[in-house]
Amino acid sequence: MSRLIVSNIETQNVKFDSDTTAMIVSNTGQITAQGEGTATTNLQQGLAKAWLTLDGEGTIAIINSNNIATVTDNDTGDYSFTYTNNMGTAKHPVTGSVVGASTGNYYSFIASDAVAQATTGNTTKNVHYSGSQQDTDPTHFVIHGDLA
Repeated sequence: MSRLIVSNIETQNVKFDSDTTAMIVSNTGQITAQGEGTATTNLQQGLAKAWLTLDGEGTIAIINSNNIATVTDNDTGDYSFTYTNNMGTAKHPVTGSVVGASTGNYYSFIASDAVAQATTGNTTKNVHYSGSQQDTDPTHFVIHGDLA
């Protein structure tokens, strides 16, 4: 196996042996990769821009996260979080999931707190299928969109 060590490489495309473009890194740092078939995808657009695993019971705590600066316990099942690096627009996808107790029928969903989204963070409610708000451990959030 050969090894090449250089300081800089300048190229227009990274190609497979079959001479098809597999990946392009632009001079602005955008990475476009070949997906399924002939489709291409922008790598940065497809990445989660933030995520959070939260212990929402008792004294809330961040279990694990990326691009989350703070979390706040507003009330039962009512959480706010702020981003370390803001989102580019206020309207961006926030997806949440809850792992409920194994001893009972536990189905819930994450909903907006009737507060407009912001580029700096979001407020959500964890709503049990019965309609009541619930504190849960763990609660997960995944955020997509463009960073500012």
